[in-house]
Amino acid sequence: MIRTVLGKLGGLTLTLFLASVVIFSALLLTPGDPVTALAGGARPTPELIAAIRAEYRLDDPVWLQYVHWLGGVLTGDFGRSFVYKTDVAELVGARFAVTFQLVLLTTALIAVFGLGSGILAAISGRRTDTVVSVTTSLGMALPTFIVAILLIWIFATSLGWFPTFGAGEEGLDRLWHLVLPAVSLALMFIAYISRVTRSALVAQLHSEHVETARVRGIPWGRVFRRHVFHNAAPQILAISGTTIAGLFAASAIAEQAFGLGGIGSLLTEAAARKDLPVVQVVSLLLVALFVVLNAIADLLAAAIDPDSAGTRRNA
Repeated sequence: MIRTVLGKLGGLTLTLFLASVVIFSALLLTPGDPVTALAGGARPTPELIAAIRAEYRLDDPVWLQYVHWLGGVLTGDFGRSFVYKTDVAELVGARFAVTFQLVLLTTALIAVFGLGSGILAAISGRRTDTVVSVTTSLGMALPTFIVAILLIWIFATSLGWFPTFGAGEEGLDRLWHLVLPAVSLALMFIAYISRVTRSALVAQLHSEHVETARVRGIPWGRVFRRHVFHNAAPQILAISGTTIAGLFAASAIAEQAFGLGGIGSLLTEAAARKDLPVVQVVSLLLVALFVVLNAIADLLAAAIDPDSAGTRRNA
């Protein structure tokens, strides 16, 4: 386990470093000039252009700009937004709270309905399995934006049960504003986790050790907990870690549809307006979240079944 943890930390550090290089280089090489954003939309004079480029070190070689930016990141200085004229850390921090709460609620929905329907399909009869299979196929085929429009039309506009725009205030008001965005974001992932859970459980249900346990007269509930779900859990956890990590990036669609103002929509707006400091930090944050959450899922899987973790590592 210690070797696994150290390996994950090393992989996390290397991944973040390589991601920072790629993100920084790719953004500087994209068409367009950030001077336009820094000039406030006005047509800048040659003198203003020279002053802006000198202030933000835009004339330095790319590698030197990267070193300067990385040094700032390592010391907690994430730069200043070209467009919003405020510190990137402060800007992203305020937006991240909304996205985190949205992802947390979405994860709860996925855990309840994704795992629940997958378990139900695996242990129930053929009719229930067919109904779940058809439902999950439909769920995976519906894009998040289409689901968001349908939810707004039915539950917000027609019935008036939920708000249609904004993240609301803290507490129950925030929760009420996040219900429809979380449902629209969760639907596709519920269907995916349901299918993964069903497949993993069915594979264990037909395994030899489960058949042996049932022949020996061990109660079915104990067989399911200790031999079926326990052995299927590492595979479900591995997929779930990737899914939850992907929610932070996928949340941009729901945030745009409901006007939530999270980091997903912030990234979209910043990229369109060539706000390099914001795009760099948010992109790196998303990579870090993806790697960390996947590492946590792998460590949990290793704790549940060390032998299977070692087998995956050797493979």
